[in-house]
Amino acid sequence: MGTGSVTSRSQRLGLAVVFLWFLLGGIAHFFWPAAFASIIPPSLPFKMPAVFITGAFELLGAIGIFMPRYRRAAGIGLIALTLCVTPANVYMWWHAEKFPHVPETALLLRLPLQVLLIICIAWSTNLMGARRHGVS
Repeated sequence: MGTGSVTSRSQRLGLAVVFLWFLLGGIAHFFWPAAFASIIPPSLPFKMPAVFITGAFELLGAIGIFMPRYRRAAGIGLIALTLCVTPANVYMWWHAEKFPHVPETALLLRLPLQVLLIICIAWSTNLMGARRHGVS
């Protein structure tokens, strides 16, 4: 079995969740860039380029997880990307008054959901769990 192979139905479901999350999120970056730029903390520069770059990486990661040869690399990239957007999620939570259309509870729940998303990415792309043949 290669390092990128999926061994269970539940892993395939995890890949589907990750794929849809990042595919839809990546597309949204290009349809509503101003909305994504508005959640970037004011102290960070180059908001619009950041929106388009992260959107492109979301799309590349979504595609990459379905290519067994690139699945692990895509998983690592999507975890890194998820960590990189954490400041925007924290900013939204700390400044909930700037986002009245989003319930404050939803803003708070995004943070533990990010942890679950990272776990799902790592598990479904074989970055965690049982060791495989020849993988150390």
